[in-house]
Amino acid sequence: MVHAPASVAAGEIAVFAFSRGVSLVLCDDLRTMADTAAEISPSEATEQHRLRRQLGLRDLVLAQVLCVVGSMWVGVAAGLGRAQAVTWVAAMILFYFPMAAVVVVLNRVMPLEGGLYVWAHRAFGDLGGFLTAWNLWVYGVAVTASILYAIPTELSYLIGPAAAWLPENHAASLAIVAVIVALLTLAAVRGLELGKWIHNIGGMAMMTVFLGLILLPVWGLWQHRITRGMEFAAVMPPMNLRSMALFGQMLVGALSGLEYIAIFAGESRQPARSIARSIWIASPIICLMFILGTSSVEAFVKPGHIDFIAPIPQTLRIALGNSGVANVVAMAAILMLQLRLLGAASYLLTGVTRLPMTVGWDRLLPEWFTRLDARTRMPVNSIWCTSGLVLLLIVLGSVGVHAQEAFQVLSNASMTHYELTYMAMFAIPIVGAAALRDALPGWLKWVAGMGFCAALYAFLISAYPFVDVVNPMAYAGKILGTVLLSNLIAVGFYVARRRAG
Repeated sequence: MVHAPASVAAGEIAVFAFSRGVSLVLCDDLRTMADTAAEISPSEATEQHRLRRQLGLRDLVLAQVLCVVGSMWVGVAAGLGRAQAVTWVAAMILFYFPMAAVVVVLNRVMPLEGGLYVWAHRAFGDLGGFLTAWNLWVYGVAVTASILYAIPTELSYLIGPAAAWLPENHAASLAIVAVIVALLTLAAVRGLELGKWIHNIGGMAMMTVFLGLILLPVWGLWQHRITRGMEFAAVMPPMNLRSMALFGQMLVGALSGLEYIAIFAGESRQPARSIARSIWIASPIICLMFILGTSSVEAFVKPGHIDFIAPIPQTLRIALGNSGVANVVAMAAILMLQLRLLGAASYLLTGVTRLPMTVGWDRLLPEWFTRLDARTRMPVNSIWCTSGLVLLLIVLGSVGVHAQEAFQVLSNASMTHYELTYMAMFAIPIVGAAALRDALPGWLKWVAGMGFCAALYAFLISAYPFVDVVNPMAYAGKILGTVLLSNLIAVGFYVARRRAG
């Protein structure tokens, strides 16, 4: 067993050295790519010029933390016990760093509104681009629904034992979520002038909560609530289906999201430069938040008793109790988590409303989705349509099952679509259009290959449930059936639209 100071120092050195090495290679290659960047078509330039560039470097960094760091993942990783640190490092090497490298390079070549959709459209043509946008859009809608679905559970921890009934009361939960969806929709209609502050507050709240969570074992040792602090061991997880499923969740589920900010490239100031800088600034923070935050959860909660929906509020309540000053501190921390959930839901909802707009610019969707409000320059039709689908998905996902299973169905269904999206992104440097591949550095193909294998593994294992469900086969059928059906709908829609001219 390796104790905290030595292990943390070694982990920090490894993460810094790896990221520093990648960044130095990127700097050399990116200097040679200025003359080979893909040209922006006149229509794209005209459409993007109509959008207001509201996002600066600070906004982008906080958005990266907000999007990537989810509160549930420290609970998922803590389910691996002492093997969590080794598993996190493996997931970061196999998936996170390849993702960062590919996103930085592709965004430098094509810093366009729509991000990954534009990259896939250039690499694979209309159908490939459309399916990539579809899967990313379905992910955004479903994961927004799953985030909002978690709010009643978080509120029950905020209020205390008297509200333990709230997560399983569908009527009360849906009423709370419906009000929140309406407020987020109105904020989205107003635009990023307001929305970026919701996102920034959510990102700062998440960093504050994690700082408190990381310091919690010190307080626990001082108060004799625990007998050991953060401990890291070079222990491999057991080779069984459950640990393999948890690792698959940690790959794409926990560590994904760096490419999402590229959707807003047309609304960012100096997107080719600022988005890359936001990744390099945010990445060390994100990695340490995950590893150290998981260690705090593991110090207080036994692996078999972890609440996978709200592990941080659960840890705070176990550590601080339900009375006195400690109770006030716990309530403040849980309240900040609510701000993070609201910020993340707003950010994801805003992103998925941009995808129909950019796909519509290429005439792969009706022009109705591209119409902008005369005052705010926001795609209001796309916003209202997407918000309605989010609320519908929450209602459908909660019918006839317990809260934990409904939450995992929503989360995993979104992840399987996201995994397909990542497989498309990693395939761009490997089998994308030759003209585009010629503009990319040769080493990116090998890095992308490693990321593709990680995303494929996560996709194949995603149907295995790591929480107790009513019927595992039915659960897997919901996950895989949702992915298959949604993509068949996408292909049918694409073919019908092409036939209609």
